[in-house]
Amino acid sequence: MRRCKHDTIILALWAAFLRLSRAVLMYEVTVEDTFSAGHYLRNYRGKCEKPHGHNYRVRVTLSGEELDQAGLLLDFKDLKDVLRPVMNYLDHEMMNDLEPFTTINPSAENLAKYFYDETNSRLKQNTNGRVRVKDVTIWETDTTTARYSE
Repeated sequence: MRRCKHDTIILALWAAFLRLSRAVLMYEVTVEDTFSAGHYLRNYRGKCEKPHGHNYRVRVTLSGEELDQAGLLLDFKDLKDVLRPVMNYLDHEMMNDLEPFTTINPSAENLAKYFYDETNSRLKQNTNGRVRVKDVTIWETDTTTARYSE
């Protein structure tokens, strides 16, 4: 049976659709934790230019295409272990005195990127790149958040 040009195009589009639909199927796991820290914002006019503190909440969501032999993307305990040193570094500290916040403002937005980068680099070591950070959300208060993703 001879195929026409339209059949070839339809088959090519169908194959592309199948490849794309497979690429977006991802597993996700999420953990949340809290820490308390002080900060102030440089180059800012208002109350936040003065030293003050927050009880932060951090949500980290991971994603990956493959589960491990136990059927897990990453054990929640292992994710908490990856996150713990990052949390401990900031907990009960004046963040402006710690790198990288000696040069960049410890805003919620910059904190979200900091957690994203630090957690992602630790995950690459522990999972050989199988699992990556999808996004990080930082709560500065109960009603205000900043989110970072790539």
